[in-house]
Amino acid sequence: MKRMTMAIMTLITSLHLSAAVDCTNEPKENWKEEGAFKKELEQTYKIKLFKTTGGNCYEIYGWDKAGKKVEIYFNPVTGEKVKEKIEK
Repeated sequence: MKRMTMAIMTLITSLHLSAAVDCTNEPKENWKEEGAFKKELEQTYKIKLFKTTGGNCYEIYGWDKAGKKVEIYFNPVTGEKVKEKIEK
């Protein structure tokens, strides 16, 4: 039973990761510096959480200037938005 549970968890994890947003394949040395990019974003967003997602995106959770909740994925090389979810 324990092996079956582990197999199911592995399958769920791999399905989740395959659905993840793909931002870049560039090596990390080509990425914008995390702290500087976060400061740049703080001019537009109130950031609750800033993190690296799936190993190839920068992601923020927070609020835009209108106070709406946002979840945004950024290409860490160009800084462009790759996916954006805004509360309605």
